[in-house]
Amino acid sequence: MNYYRSIQNAITFIEKNLNEELRITEVAAAACFSAFHFQRVFQAISGFTVQEYIRKRRLSESVRLLETTAMSVLEVAVASQYSSQEAYTRAFEGYFGVTPGKYRKIKGDASLSLQAPINFIDYQASKKGDLDMKKPVFVPLDTVKIIGYPYKTSLNNDRHYHEIPSFYREFGEKERFMRIPNKLAPGMSYGISCSFQDNGDFSFLIGEEVQQFEEKLEDGLVNFEIPAGQYAEFEANGPAGFVQEVRNFIYGTWLPNSNYERKEGPDFEVTDVIHSTFPDDLRIKIYIPLK
Repeated sequence: MNYYRSIQNAITFIEKNLNEELRITEVAAAACFSAFHFQRVFQAISGFTVQEYIRKRRLSESVRLLETTAMSVLEVAVASQYSSQEAYTRAFEGYFGVTPGKYRKIKGDASLSLQAPINFIDYQASKKGDLDMKKPVFVPLDTVKIIGYPYKTSLNNDRHYHEIPSFYREFGEKERFMRIPNKLAPGMSYGISCSFQDNGDFSFLIGEEVQQFEEKLEDGLVNFEIPAGQYAEFEANGPAGFVQEVRNFIYGTWLPNSNYERKEGPDFEVTDVIHSTFPDDLRIKIYIPLK
């Protein structure tokens, strides 16, 4: 699959329907991705979310309507998919630093930074030089049984960037690992991205590998099975936060430029807790399921 061309198909779909209601499932379908995977790849490549891109494009297009038509500000707001003139005015001023009414009066004396349609095909050519970074190894894995504690987070507003480190801290400080029965590899902590939602929400489950599942678990703990299959294994050894840089490389550079496709299902990371020193030297491996 050519990831860049597929995402460009989604950009074309957005542009054709910019003044219509856009559902993330429809946009992702234009790229032949699941909604969650599309959002993750788009964000890793572009640096902002799909929703943010659509909002910036609509506001930028509304500038043209203010400049070239006699539409009222309310009519421009409705055409730009805002529920009210007030909501549109707040968004316009927040993005451009001036209200739409004032801009219409002074447009000859103002220069706005508009969001042009992204060209991912051109972007593809600029990213090929990074492919020698962090080459993965490819490993077949058997099914892994995990008992852990799920935390709710989201891709939106980069929440997962900030929240996942705090999840690990809470998991350790409350000694949730002590409540896990039948441990198979104590000292190896799993962090699993799962339960993906179309709106960008997902769960990050922290736990440990076990010999067998338990029907009755302490409150909050759940059984989870990592499917068998082929995985790309990336090392992310370094200071806290470096793992997110590796994830951005995986989804923003390596995967789009590789000959592999990500398989539906969870990706996960494994931390060698015994040989890690927080926050300066963590021993982490990231696993991405492949077709």
